[in-house]
Amino acid sequence: MDNKIQSLTCIILVIALLFVIPSEERGLFLEKADTSRAFAEGEIECVIDTGSDMYSRHGLKAGFNYELLKEYASEIGCKINITTAKDGEDYLDSLSCGAIDILVRVASDSLDNPLIRKSRNVDYYCAWFLRADRNAEMKDINLWLNSFIGTRDYNDLRNRFYSQYDPFKRLARGSLSCRISPYDKLIRKHASELGWDWRLLAAIIYQESRYSINTSSSRGATGLMQVLPATAEYYGITDLLDPEQNIIAGTKHLARIQKRFSSEDFSEEERINFTLASYNAGERRITDCRIFAGMQELDNTRWEEIVKIIPSMRKYSFTYNDTLRSGRFRGTETINYVSKIMDIYNAFCEICPEA
Repeated sequence: MDNKIQSLTCIILVIALLFVIPSEERGLFLEKADTSRAFAEGEIECVIDTGSDMYSRHGLKAGFNYELLKEYASEIGCKINITTAKDGEDYLDSLSCGAIDILVRVASDSLDNPLIRKSRNVDYYCAWFLRADRNAEMKDINLWLNSFIGTRDYNDLRNRFYSQYDPFKRLARGSLSCRISPYDKLIRKHASELGWDWRLLAAIIYQESRYSINTSSSRGATGLMQVLPATAEYYGITDLLDPEQNIIAGTKHLARIQKRFSSEDFSEEERINFTLASYNAGERRITDCRIFAGMQELDNTRWEEIVKIIPSMRKYSFTYNDTLRSGRFRGTETINYVSKIMDIYNAFCEICPEA
């Protein structure tokens, strides 16, 4: 009888603690998962299948889950390989046959598949899906999520990826903040390679991807800075989904482009303009623009002079011009690209006045 009373007393104390202790600290008192058996062999293979977040009104789901998966893998001491879904691929089949371990999807997706189970929701929208026979792994994931959700680290992660980052909406509200992206620390760290204000690099990333790691273009450009696979390979980057690796590849490429304009008589402002234009259109295109501007006896170290001659470069006759190697150049996208980035940068400077 004494043992029963003692056990009942312990249960009451634990329940009381859960009501008294702040939510962010409760994880310290919750049962920890025995992760020694979870995903013990090799690395965890994960696919994030949440759709593009570039124009999403519901936050950066892929970026959030990418960081959360990394956090979980670190907690259990396991390697992890994360990819994003490709169009036309059936990842439920891949999960069912064991080709992948975890599939991240919208939690409300209805699945008529007895071979697949889902975890508790990891955020407002998503859950992690596993094979139904992986009971130990599902238990470990749910126990870890129970202990992590509500902590300061979790809340900070959620706020990073579910905040409003549109610079013009924030500016219209008069919203001032020291945070202008989910990746401020990485952007600050790598902007030094360019010698730029970090807010300018943040503006480029916003224009390229809206801070969505799973953005891709029809040409194969990938991730935060829309880096082409060939460009990544040139700089020794192997994982363009990884935010830091993508930013490293992008900033190294920008630095190399900028160096080409350092030996001539460019002002700092013009060097940035031409670097941005080259990043968007390609170096050969902008070289053609400068050659053509020189042929028109215009100052080819000033971007506004280049803008003047671009309409003439849209003519079909440029397709067969021996001097201008890339032929016709519509150029509208590049003109708008440079202008938009500078507008975003100026907005970021008002939102976050202290560099």
